[in-house]
Amino acid sequence: MESLDRIDILILRELQKDAKLTTKELAAKVNLSPSPVFERQKRLEREGYIKKYVAVVDPIKTGNGIMVLCNVRLKHHSKEFSQRFTSVISQIDEVVECFNTSGDYDYQLKIYARNMRDYQDFVLGTLGDLDCIGSLHSIFVIGEVKNTLSVPLKV
Repeated sequence: MESLDRIDILILRELQKDAKLTTKELAAKVNLSPSPVFERQKRLEREGYIKKYVAVVDPIKTGNGIMVLCNVRLKHHSKEFSQRFTSVISQIDEVVECFNTSGDYDYQLKIYARNMRDYQDFVLGTLGDLDCIGSLHSIFVIGEVKNTLSVPLKV
């Protein structure tokens, strides 16, 4: 954060709210002219502060009726098992997030499925085929209290 000034942070905040803002709209929100805002935004992209721009899609409207947090324990704590697990998980569309964690489990997956039958088929047919998994613990989300992609930024 050393190379970020107050204006950079304001730009990042506004883009986290709405990444479709035009340079002119963004400039008005941060009280700067469009040209320097454009240059700052390009620098923030180049330096990796802005990783990408995405559309946030509603999972319910696209038929993904349930969200599951699935805790995974590997059979063995080895580089081989970890690499095998992460390379396969990275390719599975239903898994939208994967975290390597401390504690009782090695990984936590965020998974979307159409319904309980779909999730059961996923566990038995996809995760069940991974011989590096020792055990799973599924937590079914019954409601979201907060879901944001925004990163906290202090001025």
